Amino acid sequence: MKTVAMSLAALGVAALVLALPSAVRAQDDDDDHDRARDLYERGEIEGLADIMTIVRAKAPGEIVAVDLIRTGGKWIYRFQVVAADGRRRIVDVDAGAGGVLGGEGDR
Repeated sequence: MKTVAMSLAALGVAALVLALPSAVRAQDDDDDHDRARDLYERGEIEGLADIMTIVRAKAPGEIVAVDLIRTGGKWIYRFQVVAADGRRRIVDVDAGAGGVLGGEGDR
Protein backbone atom coordinates (compact mmCIF):
# COMPACT_ATOMS: atom_id res chain seq x y z
CA MET A 1 0.00 0.00 0.00
CA LYS A 2 2.85 2.33 0.85
CA THR A 3 4.41 1.62 -2.57
CA VAL A 4 1.20 2.58 -4.36
CA ALA A 5 0.99 5.86 -2.43
CA MET A 6 4.62 6.66 -3.23
CA SER A 7 4.05 5.84 -6.90
CA LEU A 8 1.02 8.11 -7.05
CA ALA A 9 2.92 10.91 -5.32
CA ALA A 10 5.81 10.55 -7.78
CA LEU A 11 3.37 10.56 -10.68
CA GLY A 12 1.75 13.74 -9.36
CA VAL A 13 5.11 15.49 -9.03
CA ALA A 14 6.06 14.39 -12.56
CA ALA A 15 2.79 15.76 -13.92
CA LEU A 16 3.42 19.13 -12.25
CA VAL A 17 6.96 19.30 -13.62
CA LEU A 18 5.74 18.48 -17.13
CA ALA A 19 2.90 21.00 -16.93
CA LEU A 20 5.13 23.88 -15.79
CA PRO A 21 6.73 24.59 -19.22
CA SER A 22 3.24 24.73 -20.77
CA ALA A 23 2.09 27.28 -18.21
CA VAL A 24 5.19 29.39 -18.78
CA ARG A 25 4.76 29.13 -22.57
CA ALA A 26 1.11 30.25 -22.28
CA GLN A 27 2.25 33.33 -20.37
CA ASP A 28 4.91 34.02 -23.02
CA ASP A 29 2.27 33.71 -25.75
CA ASP A 30 0.07 36.25 -23.96
CA ASP A 31 3.02 38.64 -23.68
CA ASP A 32 3.82 38.18 -27.39
CA HIS A 33 0.22 38.91 -28.33
CA ASP A 34 0.11 42.04 -26.19
CA ARG A 35 3.42 43.28 -27.60
CA ALA A 36 2.24 42.69 -31.20
CA ARG A 37 -1.04 44.52 -30.55
CA ASP A 38 0.79 47.49 -29.01
CA LEU A 39 3.24 47.67 -31.94
CA TYR A 40 0.36 47.48 -34.43
CA GLU A 41 -1.61 50.20 -32.64
CA ARG A 42 1.46 52.47 -32.69
CA GLY A 43 1.88 51.83 -36.42
CA GLU A 44 5.25 50.12 -36.04
CA ILE A 45 4.15 46.85 -37.66
CA GLU A 46 1.61 45.78 -40.25
CA GLY A 47 -1.41 43.71 -39.28
CA LEU A 48 -0.97 39.96 -39.30
CA ALA A 49 -3.86 39.39 -41.73
CA ASP A 50 -2.19 41.55 -44.38
CA ILE A 51 1.17 39.85 -43.87
CA MET A 52 -0.40 36.39 -44.09
CA THR A 53 -1.67 37.21 -47.59
CA ILE A 54 1.90 37.94 -48.63
CA VAL A 55 3.18 34.72 -47.06
CA ARG A 56 0.51 32.57 -48.70
CA ALA A 57 1.49 33.97 -52.10
CA LYS A 58 5.18 33.23 -51.44
CA ALA A 59 4.77 29.84 -49.78
CA PRO A 60 1.41 28.14 -50.38
CA GLY A 61 0.35 25.76 -47.64
CA GLU A 62 -0.85 25.75 -44.07
CA ILE A 63 0.65 28.31 -41.72
CA VAL A 64 1.35 26.33 -38.56
CA ALA A 65 3.26 28.89 -36.47
CA VAL A 66 3.97 32.61 -36.36
CA ASP A 67 6.51 34.38 -34.18
CA LEU A 68 7.23 38.09 -33.87
CA ILE A 69 10.93 38.59 -33.25
CA ARG A 70 13.27 41.55 -33.09
CA THR A 71 16.47 41.26 -35.11
CA GLY A 72 18.81 43.82 -36.62
CA GLY A 73 16.68 46.69 -35.32
CA LYS A 74 13.58 45.38 -37.15
CA TRP A 75 10.47 43.51 -36.13
CA ILE A 76 10.20 40.30 -38.13
CA TYR A 77 7.26 37.94 -38.51
CA ARG A 78 8.64 34.40 -38.80
CA PHE A 79 6.18 31.96 -40.34
CA GLN A 80 6.37 28.19 -40.47
CA VAL A 81 4.42 26.89 -43.45
CA VAL A 82 3.71 23.25 -44.28
CA ALA A 83 3.11 22.65 -47.99
CA ALA A 84 0.66 20.07 -49.34
CA ASP A 85 3.55 17.64 -49.87
CA GLY A 86 4.49 17.89 -46.17
CA ARG A 87 7.59 20.03 -46.55
CA ARG A 88 8.08 22.77 -44.00
CA ARG A 89 9.35 26.23 -44.92
CA ILE A 90 10.34 29.18 -42.80
CA VAL A 91 9.38 32.58 -44.25
CA ASP A 92 10.60 35.83 -42.67
CA VAL A 93 8.68 39.04 -43.37
CA ASP A 94 9.60 42.57 -42.32
CA ALA A 95 6.71 43.34 -39.97
CA GLY A 96 7.03 47.09 -40.57
CA ALA A 97 7.37 47.21 -44.35
CA GLY A 98 5.61 43.97 -45.26
CA GLY A 99 8.37 42.69 -47.51
CA VAL A 100 9.55 39.11 -47.60
CA LEU A 101 13.11 38.98 -46.28
CA GLY A 102 13.74 35.37 -47.09
CA GLY A 103 13.54 32.15 -45.24
CA GLU A 104 14.89 28.70 -44.92
CA GLY A 105 14.44 26.08 -47.57
CA ASP A 106 12.23 23.07 -47.52
CA ARG A 107 12.49 20.69 -44.60
